[in-house]
Amino acid sequence: MRLFEKLYQVVIRFARYKHAPWYLSGLSFFESFILPFPPPDVMLAPMSLATPGKAMYFASLTLVSSVIGGIVGYLIGVFLFDQVEPLLLQWGYQSAVDTVTQWFDAWGFWAVVIAGFSPVPYKIFTITAGALGLSFIPFVIASFIGRGARFFLVAWSLAKFGPAIETKLIAYIERLGWGIVAVLVIAIAIYYT
Repeated sequence: MRLFEKLYQVVIRFARYKHAPWYLSGLSFFESFILPFPPPDVMLAPMSLATPGKAMYFASLTLVSSVIGGIVGYLIGVFLFDQVEPLLLQWGYQSAVDTVTQWFDAWGFWAVVIAGFSPVPYKIFTITAGALGLSFIPFVIASFIGRGARFFLVAWSLAKFGPAIETKLIAYIERLGWGIVAVLVIAIAIYYT
């Protein structure tokens, strides 16, 4: 068995574990305010594929945990931004913070909705929303809309179409996996040169 195919099989097996929903909730919660946690999609997707009948439940769990974590991020922005800002700068998130600040200035509430689908980490939105004093209730509503749309789309798509495309995914997983590794290596090389 090839490297990425083996990794895929491990992730699918893990997604069927009894406690996987707890891990999904924890990841969703912490990803909303702690760097560099990966997005919850990395667990939501294989769990939805492995157990399509529970995909909407997994999306709901991911959404609620993510929004609660987002509230923690918002509070960090309100009360601790001066302590957190140097870390954001040190870890290379200055351009992301600048982008988010511009989005908030231009779109306010809608910037958080867009955050659900943007490549900028959601945690940057949550912390910056608190630091900039975005109204709390609109922040929570926008988080539910943006994050909910993303998580339910991922869960529904994989529950509906995942089993049909799984064989093709396995056939091309090595190429996809190594292609992603190559892109990451090139991106890191460009960033550090």
